[in-house]
Amino acid sequence: MSIAPDGLSVDKIHVWRGDRHVLQGVSTHISRGELLHVSGPNGTGKTTLLRVVSGLLRPEQGSVSWRGQSIATHRTEYQAALAYAAHEPALKGDLTALENLRFSVGLKRRCQPDELRAALDRTKVAACADLPARVLSAGQRRRVSLARVIAMQASVWLLDEPYANLDAAGSELVSELLQAHVTAGGLALVVAHRELALACDVRRLELNS
Repeated sequence: MSIAPDGLSVDKIHVWRGDRHVLQGVSTHISRGELLHVSGPNGTGKTTLLRVVSGLLRPEQGSVSWRGQSIATHRTEYQAALAYAAHEPALKGDLTALENLRFSVGLKRRCQPDELRAALDRTKVAACADLPARVLSAGQRRRVSLARVIAMQASVWLLDEPYANLDAAGSELVSELLQAHVTAGGLALVVAHRELALACDVRRLELNS
């Protein structure tokens, strides 16, 4: 697969877990203004692929490129453009929702408290800003995690099961956020078991065991 100069390219990724060949030569490309929906049964490597694309896991074979450059050799530039939300919200329980955002977003860019509160307001958890994360419900923690993605102002979104633990209103919010991001020229790779009915450019990558 030739490396496209724009967007995110995954080229012949192979990953083993022990003696199990989890990802077998996976290749795909995501352009700006596009969402790639990764689906498939449990254990087929969806989260593993997301971790490879995020740079958290190095594949045994293959490569990932952002704007035509390997993320392994241009890690700083890629990480600056990236917002990654794992299946678990990864919030520090003793910190408030606002403090969690200030810490994680602050690693990427300078930000003001008003910006972070606005992101929490966008995901409908502004009332939780000053509550410790440990007292939040699973759905509220998911919304805080989404606020973190928004506040990072990243062009590349990598989301693992962003609809998990959300009610109908929360699920609708996720779809709105994804659609707005992609329509504005961002790109997204989303792992989700559910169908994604969005009014934007969505492609599907089905992984099989």
